Amino acid sequence: MKLQPMIKNTNFELLLPVGQKEMALAAIHNGADAIYVGFPGFNARGRSYDFEVQELKEIIDTCHLYGVKVNLAFNIVIFEEEIAKVVTAIHDILPLKPDALIVQDLGLAQIIRKIAPLQPIHASTQMTITNDLAIQFVDDLRIKRFVLGRENSLPEIKLIKEKTDKELEVFVHGALCVSYSGQCFTSESLGGRSANRGQCAQSCRFSYDLIVDGEKYNTLDKNYLVSPQDLCGIQEIPELMKIGVTSFKIEGRLKTPEFVASSAREFRTAMDRFLTGQNLNPVEIAEAKKNMATQYSRGFFSGWLHGVDHQQLVDGTFSSHRGALIGTVIGREDNSILLVELTNEATTNLKPGDGLLWTLADKEWGSFIFSVEKVRAKIYRIGISKDLRTENDFTDAKLYLNHNKDLKKDLNKSFQDKNYFKRIPVKVEIIIDIDKPVLAKITDDRFLVQGQSASNTSLAQKRPLSDEDIRNEFDSLSGSAFKLEELNIIRTTKESVFLNAKDLKNLRQNLIAELTIKRSSQRIEVSDFDLLTEESGEYFKFDKTSLFEVKLQNIASSENNENTYPEFQVKPSNTLKFNVLLRSREQVDDLCLAINDNKFSAQDFNCIILDFEFGRDYQSSMDKLRALDLKIGIATTRILKPQEYTNLKIIAGLKPDMILARNLGAIHYFQKINPFQGQLLGDFSLNVTNHLTADYLLSKNLASLCLSYDLNQSQVSEILKNSAAERLEITVHQFMPSFHMEHCVFAAFLSKGSSFKDCGKPCEKHHVQLRDQFNNLHWIKPDHECRNTMFNAKAQTAIKFVADWKNLGLGNIRYEALHETGAELISKIQSYVLYLKGNLNLDETLKSLKTTETYGLSEGSFSKEHKYQSRKKDFSTQDY
Repeated sequence: MKLQPMIKNTNFELLLPVGQKEMALAAIHNGADAIYVGFPGFNARGRSYDFEVQELKEIIDTCHLYGVKVNLAFNIVIFEEEIAKVVTAIHDILPLKPDALIVQDLGLAQIIRKIAPLQPIHASTQMTITNDLAIQFVDDLRIKRFVLGRENSLPEIKLIKEKTDKELEVFVHGALCVSYSGQCFTSESLGGRSANRGQCAQSCRFSYDLIVDGEKYNTLDKNYLVSPQDLCGIQEIPELMKIGVTSFKIEGRLKTPEFVASSAREFRTAMDRFLTGQNLNPVEIAEAKKNMATQYSRGFFSGWLHGVDHQQLVDGTFSSHRGALIGTVIGREDNSILLVELTNEATTNLKPGDGLLWTLADKEWGSFIFSVEKVRAKIYRIGISKDLRTENDFTDAKLYLNHNKDLKKDLNKSFQDKNYFKRIPVKVEIIIDIDKPVLAKITDDRFLVQGQSASNTSLAQKRPLSDEDIRNEFDSLSGSAFKLEELNIIRTTKESVFLNAKDLKNLRQNLIAELTIKRSSQRIEVSDFDLLTEESGEYFKFDKTSLFEVKLQNIASSENNENTYPEFQVKPSNTLKFNVLLRSREQVDDLCLAINDNKFSAQDFNCIILDFEFGRDYQSSMDKLRALDLKIGIATTRILKPQEYTNLKIIAGLKPDMILARNLGAIHYFQKINPFQGQLLGDFSLNVTNHLTADYLLSKNLASLCLSYDLNQSQVSEILKNSAAERLEITVHQFMPSFHMEHCVFAAFLSKGSSFKDCGKPCEKHHVQLRDQFNNLHWIKPDHECRNTMFNAKAQTAIKFVADWKNLGLGNIRYEALHETGAELISKIQSYVLYLKGNLNLDETLKSLKTTETYGLSEGSFSKEHKYQSRKKDFSTQDY
């Protein structure tokens, strides 16, 4: 009996990654409904090839010819000095008719809306959308689709879909980032390379030592403590389709055309089978996973689709491609024969020319197969390279298939051999009359083209125009993207007619050429945008009276002018508000004691922000602070999921003076769902890197807004010149938060539990650090949703730049404590207080701070000179 699917959406899309031209062909001819490719110069794969405009046009035209959509990934934050270039780039690219722009930056979304009001925009996963409230918050930007965070589970995706009519896009295959997208500052804090700018250093793939309470902890050869296995959600496709997810996204713009072809095939099959009422069976799923794993796999897991499982997400023993796990090495004969036991013979057919990898502890070996001999059920002798010299017999090594010769050959044909290309079915109608041109109509799934022969028919003297002649001519479409599906010949005369064969051929060629142009030059879904463009002849619309547009015009006309914004004047010097963020009850006790000891006064602080691991500690700490007449703020978690809104209600119930909102959903909650009467502050995690984003968020009634940690000193200054500087905030002292993870290091390696329900809460008993290859010790701290943040080992200060920023009108600065307590904590805070009051000069303040920082002190991102360093791959020499 066939399963009849119950679905809320029938317009599903399989979305494939493209990093170079052959990947586009691999996607097109293996079942993709859409591709995504980087916007030239501005996309989140800084190491990928950047297409020239003409190259991009060719890809878009080819995709549209075959009915495949093209989404351009513009998924990075935009710096102030780049706005003019961005405006120019949009003008250059939009005429190519991309089907959507994938955007992270809220300021960029506004630019696109002003330039092209009807251009479809998709919110990138870099926007960190994990709840329906965030979707409601940006409703005024008219975003069509939201790419949800990879960490959302099936039940959470279902809850989000029930609350919105927007399209949802979900990652179903490829690499997993251990950190929430848009919330990773590891590359920035370690090397000045921003993941929000496509320059991820893949620090999560590094090896780390686990340090527990100051001592190295034995993790049994598990050194890759924050390197997740790859996502493979092929088994979850039916449930996602039932929920009503629109787009199923595969990661991999830096991978190969074979990876694209293989994953497209397998996921296309899974989606089509569901729509016919018959899902893939377990054997078919295993075969599909094996085929995809041979192209690239760090091990497959369902990621977070079924919620957290801290014992499965991170294997810990490796961090790069291994292939499909197929069995175990059980012995070695001579020097060139492996004795292996296969896990599943039904899905494993080893052949000479295939490639194997086998691993034991932290060692690995590899070889092509030279011979295969079956010994008995599941046991095989495998001939390997004689050059593999070692005394190890490899017994108990895990065996992986990482090269399938026949599959690779078959995949290559799909995008290199025209005989295997996708063909578009067409219907042809021919009307024949005597002494008149032959009329022809060709229709596909989108268009109708029609024409007539150059000459008239005549009465046949020798060889009449037969139905077979017509069929042969219109069946000759192998040089095009089309194939003849149906031919209807209408003869309005009983006379036998003649038409020159060349005329019939030209008629067919002209109509196919016209149809090709029509398909290539049109979006797959013709929108109001296209209709407006055709009617008016203009592609871009501007509101000339808008202040926003005035700013854009000033930017565009003065790209090389140092005074980019002449309408804004430098702000006068003002009094800086000093905020302190504390992370434990003990730190609050230390601060209160210092005030009572007159080391500084309550009037030295604007607000004390509490960011505790345990919410139960808030009330007692607030009571102590209020007794000293201090204003109190409470920070939300950086991530908000649909089942966590109760946490926001609890924060509101504590009635702080301020709430530090770290995500868009929290802002919406405190403004619309449960209106907060105090001040609402926006944090660094909102990724404000230009004045347009700042103005947008401040217009939502935020009292202040902390700028992004991606910015250097000069970039901060430019934003201060062009926005409401008195409402902006800069964190002047902190241990930069690097990874922010759903993955819990405590549970994964200090317990056998899969979640907070059975982990035994080792986070309450132990202090954990990760030691990197440079011997730096990075603190790991959980929040009250058990998400972990890794903080950079070395503190950074921006004290050197505070005076200049104050002169530009900066209103707020922040000190963030991490693990420091007692005299160390008070000494640091006191240094800043004394500097702000003019009782310490800059050199004295820096000297005092350096004395108290155990692991050193730097200016971090503020002093970096290279804002964006391209590391593009050269695909012209890449061997696939």
